[in-house]
Formats: sequence, C-alpha cells, structure tokens
Amino acid sequence: MDRAKVQFFKNLSNQGLALTYDDVRLRTGQSNVSTVDISTQSLFSRNISLKVPVVSAAMDTVTTSSMAIAMAKIGGLGVIHAGLSTEDQRKEVRRVKLYLNGLIEKPVTVNQSQTIASVLEMCMLNGFDFRTFPVINDMGKLMGLLTQNDFDFSSNLSVTVKNAMTPLSHVISAPSGTTIKQAYDLMRKNKKKTLPLTDKNGVVGGLYILSDVIRITRDNPEQFNIDEHGRLRTSAAVPTDPDEAIERVNAMQDYLDVAVIDTAQGDSQYTFETLKRLKKAFPHIDIVVGNVSEAASAFALAKAGADGIKVGQGPGSICSTRPETGIGCPQVTAVFECSKAVEEFGIPVCADGGLSHPGDISIAIAAGAHSVMMGSMLAATKETPGEVVGLDDGTMVKLYRGMGSPSALKDSAASRKRYGVSGTGKPLAEGVESYVPYKGSVVDVMDHYTKALRKSMSYCGAPNIETHREKTGFWRITNAGLRESHPHDVKVIK
Repeated sequence: MDRAKVQFFKNLSNQGLALTYDDVRLRTGQSNVSTVDISTQSLFSRNISLKVPVVSAAMDTVTTSSMAIAMAKIGGLGVIHAGLSTEDQRKEVRRVKLYLNGLIEKPVTVNQSQTIASVLEMCMLNGFDFRTFPVINDMGKLMGLLTQNDFDFSSNLSVTVKNAMTPLSHVISAPSGTTIKQAYDLMRKNKKKTLPLTDKNGVVGGLYILSDVIRITRDNPEQFNIDEHGRLRTSAAVPTDPDEAIERVNAMQDYLDVAVIDTAQGDSQYTFETLKRLKKAFPHIDIVVGNVSEAASAFALAKAGADGIKVGQGPGSICSTRPETGIGCPQVTAVFECSKAVEEFGIPVCADGGLSHPGDISIAIAAGAHSVMMGSMLAATKETPGEVVGLDDGTMVKLYRGMGSPSALKDSAASRKRYGVSGTGKPLAEGVESYVPYKGSVVDVMDHYTKALRKSMSYCGAPNIETHREKTGFWRITNAGLRESHPHDVKVIK
C-alpha cells in the first residue's frame, strides 16, 4: 500500500485511535479517469470474482434467492442466509444457480395410458400450476406432449392421455445437451413454445419452455456475475458447527461457488475446526470466514486456509453487540489492519457492516477491502423477503432485523449458533428489529451505489479497485468537517 496511507494508520495506532466512516474523507488529486472507463472488477474470495464489489448480507430479511439472483445479475453476489433448513437453503441456492439455465432438468412426465382426470387430480394433489407435460410410454420414451390446449379441448375427462395429447409427429424435440441459445433458435424457427430433450434412446432428459428461454436470452449478460458454465455465481452461509456445516455444504455443493462461515466471533476454536473440515471435504469450493476485526485474527484465519476474510464486529445499523458487550474496532481501521495482515496470503477482505452512505463503499475499498457486504443499504427493496406494510402515516415499509435481535434468536437456530446462545434464561440480544422505508427494486438502488463508487474513484484518480485500495489516501476529519460534508445551513426540499 501507499506509504503515506500506511503511515496515516500507523500514527493513529500509536495513539490508540481507531476510525470509522464518518471520521475520514478520501484525498483527491489530478485525475484523467472518466467514470465510464473505471473498472469495478474485484474479488469476494480467492477464486470468486465480482464485477461490482458489493455482496448482500446473509440475513433472513435481506438475502434469499430473489436478492441473490438480482445481485448476481448486477455483477455482485448474494449470500443465502442460514436461517433455513438444509433442504430449503439448498433449494434457494439451486434456484440461483439454475436461473440462467432455463432447462427443466427433471420435468414432470405423464404416461400415455393415464386418463386426463388422473392427470388433473395429480396436479391438484401436488399444487402444480402448470399444464405442460412430456408424455412417455412404459419404457420412458417420449410419445408426445400434453399441453393446456389439450386439456381445454378435451370434452371427456376419462379419455386417455394418448388420445388427447399432441402426438410426437407434431412435436419438435432436441438432443440432451442442447444449449439455451440453440433451444431459442429452434423454437423460434418452428414457432413452438415447448421443446423436450431426449437421449439417443428417445428417453426424456429435459424440457425448455419458451417463456423461460425468452426471459434469459433477452437479458444483457455482459454485467452478470457468472461461472465458467455461464450460470450465476452463488453463495450461502453456514454456522460454526462442523457437522452441520458439512451437511449443508454437502447438500448444496452441486450449485455452490463459495460458502461463508458466518459467526459473530470468527476467531474461535469452533470456526477453525469448521474451516479445517470444510476445506478438506470440499477443496473445490471457496470458504470465506468471518467475522473478525483484529489483524491477528485475520492472519490466523488466512494461515488456516480461508479463501477470504469478512471484517466487522458490531458496526451494523441494527447490531447492538458493541453497546451490549463493549467490544469492536471501528470499521475503517479494522478493514485496514485486517487487509494488511492477510496481504501476503493474496486473499481478499470483505468489509461487512457500518455503511450508511454510498460514499462509504469507496472509503471501505480505499481502506483495503476488495468488497463490501450490505444489510441496511439493501434492506426493504423489492427483492428482500417479507411483505411491504403500510403504516398509519402512509409510509410503505418492510421489516429489517439483526440476526442477533430477540425475534431472530427466538425464530432461528442459525442465529442462536451465530451468537453462541446456549443455556437457560433469556438470551442476550445483540441486535434490534425495525421498519425500513420501502426502496423499490434493488436494481435501481445498486445503480445509484455503483455510480457513486465510480464517481468517487474518478475524483481520486483510481482507474480500478486495486489502484484505489493501494494508492488512495485519507484525511481524518473533525465533527465540524463531518457537518460540512453533508448539506447544511439550508432547508432541503428535494
């Protein structure tokens, strides 16, 4: 890192001082860098890249598959929270990974000897809201298609599927392994909305539906954060229970790019044991570990094999760890110290929590972070879990709570493990719950944040994230300087 920046933080450390976002501002200088030419490419872990250095938090009011899909399409990443059963978390991760796939791998089929009545009964019992089924014989070979039209024009429900279906002679199919682009071209050429895939023996091996294919192919994939197979990047949190962590990653491994060991105290024997066992069992999956806020803790985790470090103990807007326990290093200093400590290992640091303004993203990166993790700044968007609620004054809001809040500790075993809650009596809450004004789509919110980051980097003359991390310097400011940094002495009307 730049010598002046290192000396800046060294002088503070010698005085026993630590800083957070409102304590500093970034130094500007000569810049020939246009915002359109700036690269925001970065890393979340050793092998998992980001096109935008923002990750959504593993919180039950922030990240499930809807948020993770949106974040990956923006170029970031979403970490599916662990307050779900193993099977439900697997389903959420799978939904993200296969979002761009478009292929129904194991479509529901019906036998040609069934009656229309029996198929409708199956739909009712299983809650199926679709009416397109590949029709097979007893050998599993494709014989035709049963679609909504066939149901609509079947006057006798006792008729067999064979007599009601669209026969194979009027169906187009394609070999297993057909890509979504190939499927789209074939469906357009033949004006067909359904494309079953079959193997060399005619056995059904998948199904494309035109509406899904169009949704995917008409997106602009240039900004997507995708893996080598063109699928969205995925991540999920696991607790510091080695057995449960192994169970969860084992269930998700076919769809998971990076697992996040999620705990309020990342420097513990449980964390190291979980990290050791996960790395041994799943060497092909990156493991990010957090949270810590001291250089020695970050160094120890990196030495133990972590592929990324998550920094931040208690800075979050809904976190009450610091006032309840008195611990925690202010976030800018914590990020700097931890990133310096793991520099020799070549692994990235994620600044988790404490962000209040778009400019804080740029400050965190200049302090040494490769990415930031957001909770409150992404909360109450359309893609977060939960319903939009109207308050008496007409304000539209959504629930946002810390994973250490009383209700989260009550509802979620994962939250209790994250905060080490055990024994009898009322648990010590380390978070609160609140309503946050509804923000609309995370796409629009993230567009604002990304533009702000690019503008900041332009002011600082940093053409890319690495230059920003290495060279951009700091001013320490006073309370008067903070006041001056915001609109003041006016009545803001818009």
